[in-house]
Amino acid sequence: MLPPPNVTGTLHMGHAFQDTLMDILVRVHRMRGEETLWQPGTDHAGIATQMLVERQIVQEGGDRHQMGRSAFLEKVWEWRHASGGHITRQMRRLGASCDWSRERFTLDSGLSQAVTEVFVQLHDEGLIYRGKRLVNWDPVLRTAVSDLEVLSEEEDGFLWHIRYPLSDDSGSLVVATTRPETLLGDAAVAVHPDDPRYASLIGKTLRLPIMGREIPVIADHYVDPEFGSGCVKITPAHDFNDYQVGQRHHLPLINVFTPDARIRDSLEIFNSAESTPAEEIPSALRGLDRYAARKQILAQLESEGLLVQTDAHKLMVPRGDRSQAAIEPYLTDQWYVKVAPLAEPAIKAVEEGRIRFVPENWNKTYFDWMNRIEDWCISRQLWWGHQIPAWYGPDGHIFVARHEEEAHSQASRHYGMPVVLERDPDVLDTWFSSALWPFTTLGWPEKTLDLARFYPGSVLVTGFDIIFFWVARMIMMGLRFMDEVPFQEVYIHGLVRDAEGQKMSKSKGNVLDPIDLIDGISLEDLVAKRTRGLMQPQMAAKIEKSTRKEFAEGIPAFGTDALRFTFTALATQGRDIKFDLKRVEGNRNFCNKLWNAARFAMIQVPEISLLHGERELMAPERWIIGRLQHCEAVVNTAIDQYRFADAAHALYQFFWNDYCDWYIELCKPVLREDSPFTAAQQCGTRNTLLRVLEAGLRLLHPVMPFISEELWQRIAPMLDKGGSSIAVAPYPIADLQRVDPEADADTEWLINAIRAVRSVRGEMDIPPSKLLPVLLQGGVARDRTRAEHYQPWLFALARLSSLEWLSDSEEAPRPLCNCWEI
Repeated sequence: MLPPPNVTGTLHMGHAFQDTLMDILVRVHRMRGEETLWQPGTDHAGIATQMLVERQIVQEGGDRHQMGRSAFLEKVWEWRHASGGHITRQMRRLGASCDWSRERFTLDSGLSQAVTEVFVQLHDEGLIYRGKRLVNWDPVLRTAVSDLEVLSEEEDGFLWHIRYPLSDDSGSLVVATTRPETLLGDAAVAVHPDDPRYASLIGKTLRLPIMGREIPVIADHYVDPEFGSGCVKITPAHDFNDYQVGQRHHLPLINVFTPDARIRDSLEIFNSAESTPAEEIPSALRGLDRYAARKQILAQLESEGLLVQTDAHKLMVPRGDRSQAAIEPYLTDQWYVKVAPLAEPAIKAVEEGRIRFVPENWNKTYFDWMNRIEDWCISRQLWWGHQIPAWYGPDGHIFVARHEEEAHSQASRHYGMPVVLERDPDVLDTWFSSALWPFTTLGWPEKTLDLARFYPGSVLVTGFDIIFFWVARMIMMGLRFMDEVPFQEVYIHGLVRDAEGQKMSKSKGNVLDPIDLIDGISLEDLVAKRTRGLMQPQMAAKIEKSTRKEFAEGIPAFGTDALRFTFTALATQGRDIKFDLKRVEGNRNFCNKLWNAARFAMIQVPEISLLHGERELMAPERWIIGRLQHCEAVVNTAIDQYRFADAAHALYQFFWNDYCDWYIELCKPVLREDSPFTAAQQCGTRNTLLRVLEAGLRLLHPVMPFISEELWQRIAPMLDKGGSSIAVAPYPIADLQRVDPEADADTEWLINAIRAVRSVRGEMDIPPSKLLPVLLQGGVARDRTRAEHYQPWLFALARLSSLEWLSDSEEAPRPLCNCWEI
């Protein structure tokens, strides 16, 4: 199953790596004759798409709010039809062999109906509800965002120490905070229950600076007595940890900000134990941006003698990955999925082995997340997406229905007469529709043939970062609506990092575009690409300098196959990938070597008739056939066990070392014009040369589909084989009975003898054009027999003028240039 990429996206190295591994699996199983479906599609990417189109509208002098929702959505659909297929075209460039006739989009009408059906059913069961809770709030986009859309990085900040007077003026507490602007919403000050400094103050009240209202001193184990003063301001409506403390102590939730993170005119108070009237905020602060309000509040505290000290402080700042705005924990009404009842069977499915994580250590991560799972916020304050199927009556009563007519029918029964309904303007989190992908793409809620044939899937290949956001939710939804897990195995791959192990990011200037590696890119174009659209424009000069140093000549074209082989060779279980262009260059050379080897093989058969007739397979032929069987065994086992790097290593060793470096060399003395070999021996060599190559190309095809297809279409017809594509030719399965130990031993002896003579040449700097007399001594009878039998190969490939075997009593002539053991 293909994780649907964002429709706004472009192929990055993570996509290319992941898609390569999935494509290998799909191609292997397809060639084995198994019914195979790799379902393609794209995600509507709510925030990303809305931002992109909204920017275009602003550039054209428009405004989406003036346009209205309907006109804006028409504009988004226009963009989708014109530009939304870019990433899938790039995936085809990479060789992804999906069933493109089945391509889906998460906002397709069929999928949208399925999403609505799931929402209604879960709501009717009490598993979807509307509630007021803290969420990650992006004040620029003015919407809730998921944890995955929040990036936290360390930044320079300050720790301000503020004095809170006791209500009876008998003393004060000093509170350390990084966010004085939220002081207006403080509901308490907390100390550790075992901190002797403050034991006598627990239960007393403080006078909140600026606002003047009384707040309690409470004791909670959340407080770290070693941090700052050991006193913590508790602002339940503006901090996730404070929210938990507030729930334990039944504190009011006091909202200070508007949706765009400005100071409200008056406080918004919820969940108070007692009815609390709305409290007005000082006029000097109203409407100020949160950071402007911070300055104003600090200035007022200082003027009142309540700002004790200011310390430089490193802190983690959560920012929206799209807007780069600091995320605000914000109290809003949102829609939630009650996930605990759904999580229980999903945990059990992995415990019972119905789903297996590879590598196995990811089981622990899965269980850790699932056992502390919280309700899932599924609403977003956007226009682009699946609009929530809920309508509000005149008194705010909610009607959840499959369509507006059904909602009106419910309302008429509820009110006893027709009423005007207003639809909820929010849309669903894109992860909601993605969680349904395994079965909705196959036609659910209808009981289709595809659903029966392809659900559950076999394997999901994905990164560890979305185990909770996507994998776990697919398992929960699959079990709830299909009563079956969506897949049996989940292969978790590592991250693609740069050659130094650094995470690739545009801000670091170390991003590589896989299409640039395939096609090549000039230095100037690469510099322009890396420095365009930076969130921190001041980094452009540094990025340009490092790019010019690392890629002085730009990036050459390596081709798709070299890139895919590199990804495969680097795919070691449980490890991130250090991506080095030198590896791609080496694998481009591998492609060239393979091409030249195939060209040599075809040249040796100028007429097809030379492949017919009596055949005799000599030791080198039986040896290379055996080497192929070993390679087939290793590759099949490795792929079945998701050991992609092992498969790539076996393929490389077979083609480069066994076939190209040695078997082709061993063929040359047999196939030359003045060959002493018989016609049957030559026929056997020609057939083996081509047949081993043809089978090897089929074995290699899932990893390097383009060169293998091109060469196979030329070679297979010479052997009376062929077909529409190598992609549907049988995948080679090892037959270890074809391994000939005697031929292996003889050929390895021959290779070692040739290698030894060549080594002497190298040590003595003797050119290959000079024929060498060789004397042999020692050994056993089998060595003498081999030396005699394999003279044609030894003389031709070791470039010998003579070969003489001395008796044990004879003394070798002096000076002896060198000696070796065979």
